[in-house]
Amino acid sequence: MIDDRRSLARTSAHDLALDCVEAGIEAATPERVIHGHVSLEGDVLRIADGEYDLTAFEDVVVLGGGKAALGVAAALEAVLGDRLTGGVVVTDDQPADETAPGAVDTGPIDVVVGDHPVPSERGLEGTRQILDHAAAADEGTLVLGVITGGASALLPAPVSGIGLSSLRTVTELLLECGATIDEINAVRKHCSRSKGGQLATTAAPATVAGLVFSDVVGDDLSVIASGPTAPDGSTYADALAVLDRYDVEAPDVRLHLEHGDVGDFPETPAADHPAFDRVENYVLASGRTAIDAAREVARDADYEPLVLSSTVRGEASDAALTHVAIAEEALARADPVEPPAVVLSGGECTVTVEGDGSGGPNQEFALAAAVELPDDAVLASVDTDGVDGFSEVAGAIVDASTGEDRATARDALARNDAGTYLTERGATIRTGPTGTNVNDLHVLVIE
Repeated sequence: MIDDRRSLARTSAHDLALDCVEAGIEAATPERVIHGHVSLEGDVLRIADGEYDLTAFEDVVVLGGGKAALGVAAALEAVLGDRLTGGVVVTDDQPADETAPGAVDTGPIDVVVGDHPVPSERGLEGTRQILDHAAAADEGTLVLGVITGGASALLPAPVSGIGLSSLRTVTELLLECGATIDEINAVRKHCSRSKGGQLATTAAPATVAGLVFSDVVGDDLSVIASGPTAPDGSTYADALAVLDRYDVEAPDVRLHLEHGDVGDFPETPAADHPAFDRVENYVLASGRTAIDAAREVARDADYEPLVLSSTVRGEASDAALTHVAIAEEALARADPVEPPAVVLSGGECTVTVEGDGSGGPNQEFALAAAVELPDDAVLASVDTDGVDGFSEVAGAIVDASTGEDRATARDALARNDAGTYLTERGATIRTGPTGTNVNDLHVLVIE
């Protein structure tokens, strides 16, 4: 899974950190997750703790998107076979040619390739197809909603008056200024025809089962992929407050939100909307899925595992220093864990971009840690989708020697150029797109 793994595994501690990374990503792949949570026994479809009698439905369709959507669609086709009658998913993962060895079989489910993290015309076309299928659903339809990380960008359906270019601009500005995913999605939901529960209301009166892969801290269903099948508690006023908080200039978006705030447009559907009486969402995978798998690898290697948190957030460089402090305390006082140990965490850190360098939150996390890491500690930090920020790497693996050129490292951090610094030192982790997305994974090995 990891390119150039041999060169990255310079010590046994590096090797263990990479083992944990690979296990975490593998545990969150759609094939593993769907196999573990979805089954068909006779006419009964079981999804986690839910059951659906397929004799009650004339059609079973798959609708949704995200970075894991292609794998989920293929896994559902393997489970349901000819019980599936159609569907559309949008992903950024290019399907293999049908004639090639190992080609992905999604049966009657159409796969549309879109773009992430900035929405595109082809994602818009795929979303139109999804909404058309949803509008055609009736009481005899079971909609399996594929809701995975990345779908907020991959499923653009801007409301009338907001062009795709305006949606791109506001997305880019909010990403660059360090806005949280909750804040970004509050804006997206109020500029969309599919987000904020509107896919579910469009599909009503169909029965909807959301198969959710969470890439947000806390697994809030209204935030994951901007909550297309979940009730929304945010308002136009909340979205406007986000633009004000970060001083974002987006005239078309602001005008629409202002009209919504004074009642010209309805708010996104809340929990009392009747459509949600026939909707159930199941979180099948999350950042905790990756952490738990990594913990088992550490335990099998006779290292004491300690799960710090699956909800780490804030500026990447600040969060990294907390992990450094834990390594220092463990080495000095065997507290909060006695070495040899592996400290694990996950979440979604952000970066306020002030420079013009390359990198992403996980590379900034790793480099900020490397500058302060004690000897006998190795840290790996990756985005489980294999794409850290706007870069082409998943993250990085570092030790004290990586940051020994402190002046240069700190200058790189100040210019948001962690990617260049780490690449020059052979510390970046490359996986390519992994076909899943359950947020960031941090692995701290303490010898």
